[in-house]
Amino acid sequence: MAYKEIHTIIQFNKLIEKELDLRHLAFQNLDFSQANPNVKECTFEDCIFMGCTLPDTVRTKIDASSLIFPKIKVPYNVYRSQLYNAYDLYKGYSIDDPSTFDSYFDAKVYEHYLRTGKHANDIKETLARSLHDHSMTDAMYDFLEKFDEQMIVGIMGGHGLLRTDPIFRQIVGISKELTERGFLMVSGGGPGAMEATHLGAWMAGRTQEEVDEAIAVVSSAPSYHDEGWLHTALVVVRDYPQKNYYSLGIPTWLYGHEPSTPFATHIAKYFENAIREDGILTIAKGGVIYTPGSAGTMQEIFQDAVQNHYLSFGYASPMIFLGKDYWTKEMPVYTLLENLLQEGRYKNLMLSLTDESQDIIDLLTGYPFGKENA
Repeated sequence: MAYKEIHTIIQFNKLIEKELDLRHLAFQNLDFSQANPNVKECTFEDCIFMGCTLPDTVRTKIDASSLIFPKIKVPYNVYRSQLYNAYDLYKGYSIDDPSTFDSYFDAKVYEHYLRTGKHANDIKETLARSLHDHSMTDAMYDFLEKFDEQMIVGIMGGHGLLRTDPIFRQIVGISKELTERGFLMVSGGGPGAMEATHLGAWMAGRTQEEVDEAIAVVSSAPSYHDEGWLHTALVVVRDYPQKNYYSLGIPTWLYGHEPSTPFATHIAKYFENAIREDGILTIAKGGVIYTPGSAGTMQEIFQDAVQNHYLSFGYASPMIFLGKDYWTKEMPVYTLLENLLQEGRYKNLMLSLTDESQDIIDLLTGYPFGKENA
């Protein structure tokens, strides 16, 4: 039997108004000392408690078939039940006080990550990271339940893409329109092409004039290496609030020197990069748009090709390459995949190559998805 997850004490109190004999429930970060007084009458059978505060009056009602995971003292919430957002990651940073740049939550976690080792040897630390990443995956799939899996589209590309580059603006426009058409845009959640993806989704529903204004603001700090990169992004977040559209960023502390984009409304940040990379391609069942990138993007292309070749999820999804010259001359990956497909070494690859944004919009909005079309 699947466990039902209980994330808030309010949710728990409503539950025990109807039932006191509780079975197959999973509790994350609940302080049971704040529960309704009749919690003392509850019994817990085959339940899971993760990082919960358990008064003796509750602990004595938990049977031996239940699992209790204690709190672990690290500078991050091991049992987090929700995805991050910009306010969580950048808590402690004030856009009006540049001296707070290194004091925000994300920076503190990264400093701890480096101090304890990217590949930590301490078993407590590795356990904490694994539990945190498990919680991220659980929260991410809770979030994704709201969306049609074939309307989830990923954009991959280089982290070094400047905000002043024409391709940055092009990605913003593509992502904005797809978001307005009901797609959920996903990326690795960092700077460059990834940031452009989420800036486009963030500006969904706004005029082209407003988009131009937002790009002008962030372009004053073109690279994530530039002072003001984070400041200008948070200014746009403040001045152009977004409440109607969503996007999902999936960054990692392995590349913690690359800041997570504040424009992603939902952020699943991982310690283990391998889990994160596989996750992006796994959930982007609506297709992946590849913009110019280097080694990391190459890895993602071939990983995606393998999933499509084997129909790992029951059907293949489009692999769209933006930039004809780049993908056929500078990095001739498209030419290679096309040849391998024609020779029968790869199967089920749905390859497209274009320089035009509208081609991508038309393909994704008109493509007849489904297993029967694989």
